[in-house]
This record gives sequence, structure tokens and C-alpha cells, in this order.
Amino acid sequence: MRVVFTVSSQATHYAAMVPLGWALQAAGHEVRVLCTPGQTAAVGRTGLLPVPVLDGMEVLTRLRLQAVREAADGHRPYPWLPPHPLTGEPLADLADFDAAAFRADVAPALAERAARSFDAAVEFARAWRPGLVLHDPASLEGLLAARVTGVPAALCLWGPVGTHEPPHMGIVPADHSGSFPRHGQGPFDLDMIEHVLDPCPPSLEAPVRAARTRFGYVPFNGTTPVPAWTLEPPAPGRPRVCVTWSTALTATSGPRSYLLPDILRALDGTGREVVVTATAADVAALGRVPAGVRVAEHVPLMAVLPGCAAVIHHGGSGSAMTALRAGVPQLITTFAAEQAATGRRVAAAGAGRHLPGHEADPAALRAALDALLTDPAHRTAAARIRAEILAQPTPAELVGTLEDLASA
Repeated sequence: MRVVFTVSSQATHYAAMVPLGWALQAAGHEVRVLCTPGQTAAVGRTGLLPVPVLDGMEVLTRLRLQAVREAADGHRPYPWLPPHPLTGEPLADLADFDAAAFRADVAPALAERAARSFDAAVEFARAWRPGLVLHDPASLEGLLAARVTGVPAALCLWGPVGTHEPPHMGIVPADHSGSFPRHGQGPFDLDMIEHVLDPCPPSLEAPVRAARTRFGYVPFNGTTPVPAWTLEPPAPGRPRVCVTWSTALTATSGPRSYLLPDILRALDGTGREVVVTATAADVAALGRVPAGVRVAEHVPLMAVLPGCAAVIHHGGSGSAMTALRAGVPQLITTFAAEQAATGRRVAAAGAGRHLPGHEADPAALRAALDALLTDPAHRTAAARIRAEILAQPTPAELVGTLEDLASA
């Protein structure tokens, strides 16, 4: 069987699909990953074959536009404005972003790029003739290519946020290019999504309306070498706390979302061993760090979490799902609607605590972490959810289901 993946320009979106690609290839199926040119190297490093033919609006731009709309509609809880969608500079006033000029001068070119991206996916599917298409929520090219060529498609969720969320936190973009009607499919509608592959355990069910197939989440946190210290147990009486930060949070949510210094101040003097993993830029901006803090760039989270008593992060699905798989309680402090939904759902399941970013001063962070570590209910809930994940079919066991979907 031939299987096409289509993925967005955001590398972390694709991470949840990587183990599915491995499983399909190991079962003897051919896999091609349609991506933007900027994703070529990242896809290639996973051991899957990239086809760099996609284009369209960058996910970063779409998320900034979504944040501006969220603020304009009164849904944004933070007391500061989001960055300018195009420049990334902090907005002093919503009027500083000329929405009318954007629609007139910028949006048409973005729509043309998106149309070329959809066309490229359809053209590849017609030429290569896959039996199945899998796509992430932000890459509708796969859905259109499947519909045009008459093969099944499944959307692959990356975490506990689903296809049918409120508009201000939607993870499925609109078809501003009009490519669905242009290819004879009628206007795009969320109900065109007929199958969803969901890595979330039942305790964190994301809202979807399509046929849902669950499987157990398997982390892919990159291919950075794992240092030997990750195998060392924490010192007696010094619980290990991991702090992991986003690869793109400051770019999407503005400079006030750079919370690492506040988190380290909150942890200073608490007698806990602290491990920080973040991007090179975020690590460099820390400057001098308190004694007892180990800073590492891009160490895979799945290698760090064993032995940790807690993890602090920004609410990214990869961080949340990896922590759930490891059974480690989470303190989630968030600066965007999607991440806030993840934080609320993890907290509601008992496996962590959620602290909105504008409330996360060092005192609040320290109090939340103390509560997370001293209340055994959090670790019990985290262990229960880990057991739920391990009880789901593995990606390898899901291959048969995907073969049946394709043959049907």
C-alpha cells in the first residue's frame, strides 16, 4: 500500500505522526511526506521520505492572525496584545494592525500560494496513486487530494484539542484559497473530515464529530543525542523537576511569554534539582542561572522525564502528551488558546495544574508547583492516564486498521 502524509509548516505538528510513518514502513508500506521546503530536513531526519511541494500561509502567521481576532472578539484573557501578524512586533493597539490593508494587499498572495499547495498535493496523489492519505489538522491539502482521487483520508490529532473547537482556538484552518470548490468538492466544511486518528486517552477526549480511532501516543521529540546524565537518578531528598519550553512560543505569543527566568526564580532555593531544556535562543537569553540548574538544549523530553517528579511547560501538545505517556504530573502555564485548552483538560483529568500565563509570577508558580508535588492525587492520576495510553493499540497495531480503511 502507498500512503501519503501531508503536514503543515510547523515541525512540532508533524511529530505526532512520525511513529505512524515508522509503523507503516516497518509493515512494508511505502510512505511519502508532502511538506513545505522548510520541512524537508526535519522530515528527512525522521527516516521518512519528504516531498517538498507544499506552500501556503506559514502556521506562525496564521496563529498570530488568530490571536488578533481573539483579542478583537474579546476572548483573549491576557492583559497585553498579541504580536503583529506579519512583523511579530508587539502591538500597542489593535488598530496598529490594518486588517483591511491585509485583506487587500497580502491575503490574495497568500491565497495564491495556498492554491498552488493544494494543486501540488492533488497532482502528486493523481500521479503516485496512494491508497490512503493521512494529514495533520493544519494541512488540509491531504484531505482535498484524497477526496479528488477517491481514497480514504484520516486527520491525525496531535493532542487533546479536536477538530470541533470554538473558532478562537480552532486548529483546522479555513480554505481561503477556494481550492475545495475549485476542485469540485464544494465549500470546505469541517464535516468533510470523516476519520480521525486520536492519540489521546479516554480521560482527555478531544471534541470531534468524525469516526474516531484511538491509538496509544508514542513520543517523538527529535533526534538530538541523549546525554549520559539522563540515566542518573535524582539525589535523595531532591526531587527532579524538568522545565521544557516551546520552540516558537515567543514568536507566536510575544516577548511576555518568555517565562523561563520567572520559572527559575520560582524554583530557586526550593531544594529541587532542575533540568531546563529549550531552544538555543531561549537558553542563551537566560544568562546566569541559579546554582543547581542543569541547562540543556533540545534534549528529547522522553529521555529526561523518567525520574522526574514534575514537569513545567507551556501547554504544547507534544510536551503534554509526552508527560502523560511518562506518567509525570504537569504544571502547565499558557499564553494561547489551544495551549490553554490543553492545560485545562490535563488539570481536569487530575494529572496536573493549569496556570494562565498572565497569572504566573514567581510566587504563583512556586505555590502551584508545591501543590503539584505535595498532593499525591496528581501522581495517581498521571499514573492512571499512563496506563490508559499503554492500553491503547500501538502505532504498529494500528496498521491493520489503516489497511482495512484503505481497502474499504
